[in-house]
Amino acid sequence: MRRSVTAAFLCAEGALYAAFLLLDGTGHGLAAVPVKYAGVLLCGAFALWACVRGGDRLVFPALALTAVADWFLLVLDRGYAIGVAVFLAVQAVYLLRLRRRGGGLGAPLRAALALLVLAGFWALGQTAPLDLLAGLYFSQLLANTALAWRARERPPLFAVGLTLFVGCDLCVGLVNSGLAAGAYPLISMGMWLFYLPSQVCIALSALPKEDRCETEK
Repeated sequence: MRRSVTAAFLCAEGALYAAFLLLDGTGHGLAAVPVKYAGVLLCGAFALWACVRGGDRLVFPALALTAVADWFLLVLDRGYAIGVAVFLAVQAVYLLRLRRRGGGLGAPLRAALALLVLAGFWALGQTAPLDLLAGLYFSQLLANTALAWRARERPPLFAVGLTLFVGCDLCVGLVNSGLAAGAYPLISMGMWLFYLPSQVCIALSALPKEDRCETEK
């Protein structure tokens, strides 16, 4: 049953992934929104199942918060400050998970990345309160990603998930800054090209260790 549930989850996510990429690629982006959100909700449901089976207890609340953030940023397409603030809370939960797994706090790294990212935003003229909040969030995502790789969890599903998350947010940053105006359709698709796989990997990382090892085989 354990393998069948995981296989069903991956098949369902694969179908949703193919569906919204097709919709995005054919100019039906609005129709893809519920499909994308369904993928996020399914990740949360799987993480809850994994938690009940004795897996990680912090991935589900983080993915639940992710669903709240995406409700504002994706479904409603407004309340962006709330969505970004909730994503910052997601990174705080992931920090707790990393500390439990031996990744450490990385306070100097967090401070340095926050200063560098915010300085970069300032240099680009992205100084609105929402921009600075997004910069702070992104710096914490970068720090968590670095700590996740340092934790050397095997298989490194959580680290891979956060790395893909970084790829998604880089695409978001390029779109919102106007730096990728000439390649907007491609970069816009790139957001979710990275995003849903990142959430799937993070959800899989909630499985008990023996089940995670089976996914690697």
